[in-house]
Amino acid sequence: MLTGFRDFILRGNVVDLAVGVVIGAAFGTVVASLVKDLLTPLIAAIFAAPDFSGLMFTINGSKFMYGTFLNALIAFLIAAGSIYFFVVAPMNKLLAKFKKEQAAAPAAPSSTDTLLIEIRDLLKQR
Repeated sequence: MLTGFRDFILRGNVVDLAVGVVIGAAFGTVVASLVKDLLTPLIAAIFAAPDFSGLMFTINGSKFMYGTFLNALIAFLIAAGSIYFFVVAPMNKLLAKFKKEQAAAPAAPSSTDTLLIEIRDLLKQR
């Protein structure tokens, strides 16, 4: 049972996934800091609001912190956009180029294929 678990953990996909999760978490922290420390003050300066995350409204004593939600939304859009434009789009372009090259260069027939073609041609002559 432990051998099976060890084999599962040491499989390439599990290690790749773990690395991806760690890098994603670190990237999320960087994006959150970018939004909170740079973009939010910039947007707040443009719209003359001193603290973007402090935007809220109250209904029956309950505070609705929509400024914090806007920070999270901006962080998500930046993360999603950067992943798309710096990872997904280049990979799609690379894969399309690779598939195009594969389709452009037809494979030469193998010796077995050549032999079968000759047999077919001989049978057609009869």
